[in-house]
Parts: sequence; C-alpha cells; structure tokens
Amino acid sequence: MKIAASILAADFTRLGQQIGECEAGGADWIHIDVMDGRFVPNISMGPLIVEAARRATRLPLDVHLMIVEPERYLADFARAGADGLTVQVEACPHLHRTLQQIKELGKRAGLALNPGTPAVAVSEVLDLTDLLLVMTVNPGFGGQKFLPHPLSKIRQLSAWVTEHGQATEIEVDGGIDPETAPQVTAAGATVLVTGTSVFRAGVPIAEAIARLRRSVAAA
Repeated sequence: MKIAASILAADFTRLGQQIGECEAGGADWIHIDVMDGRFVPNISMGPLIVEAARRATRLPLDVHLMIVEPERYLADFARAGADGLTVQVEACPHLHRTLQQIKELGKRAGLALNPGTPAVAVSEVLDLTDLLLVMTVNPGFGGQKFLPHPLSKIRQLSAWVTEHGQATEIEVDGGIDPETAPQVTAAGATVLVTGTSVFRAGVPIAEAIARLRRSVAAA
C-alpha cells in the first residue's frame, strides 16, 4: 500500500516544510490536485506549485488534473516536475490520444472516475493506463465524507487489472482516514490519497501516516 499525501489540505505558509515532513514520515507520493473552476467548482494549484513541490522533495509527484481540456496543459505540468499525470475520464472525449500524450512525455498515465462514473468507462483503454483513480467523494473540495458505493467499482477495476495481468495501480481519493482505509484496501486499492487525515489530524504528520498504515495492517 502506498500513501499519497494530498497537499490540498496542507498549510501553504509552510508548504515546503510540510512536504518534507511527509517524506520523512513515510509518505510514498505527494498528491497535487489541480482545479480550474470549470470541471469542478473550485480553483486550486497550477504548474508553479508543482515546481515548488519538486524542489521540496524527492518523492514522486502525483498530479491530478481536475480540469477541462487537460491535453492543453500536460506538457506544462510535465516540465514542472510531475511524475504522474491523471486526467478525468469525464473531461476527455479522446481518451486514447490523451493517454498517449502523457506516455510520450515519459510520465505515468492515470485516469480518474467520479463517483457516478461506471468502471466500464475505462474498459477500452486499460492497456494504456498505469493508474486508475476512483473518487470516493465528488471532486472539488477537501474534507468531504467518504461515499461507500464506489467500493464495488474498486473491486471491479481491481479484478480487471488482475485478469489482464497488468501492474496498474488502483488509487482512491476522498474521505480516506483510519476508518475507511481498510475498506478501500480490502476492495483492491493500492494507493491511498489522504489530505485532512495527514495534515489536519491534530498529531505530527509522521504519526498521522503511521496511524493509516496501522489501520490497514490491523484489518
């Protein structure tokens, strides 16, 4: 299991320091949510934040583009230092082409599915996909309550990946904490995106990450 610490919940007055604490505390990836105010009702970060995060850590930068026309910005985020670029299925009418663009940039290619989007939406492009991100909240804001119904979608995607003999990661984002982490890993998740329960847990970041790992190990 990998933990991707989502900086959407970080204290931006201490962003570099907190990213460093995530690395020292055992996080596997740094997750960066990019929102454009169009695909989701919020505006967040752009390539400059990715550049800053790249200078602050050696961890892989997992960039989730919750934006319309993501193909226009893939090269910008790749140059800024992203290791993985994940686009929303719902925002990409030409999934093959967009995934090929990401791979041509030498980056991990990911597809994200909103809670209401069925698993079949990615069935024709599994061979081009390095990561499948299942949203367990409606995207746009951090700190939302976990939605349980996508658990069946996680199980379906995990089964398909196994059937195809692929090494595709199954990532889950939304309301992940010590209570929900065991549920999604039992369903087949291999990467947990967590923001509030790492940066705003009321304990040091390293302890918050350790709590997540213990919750899964004890399940």
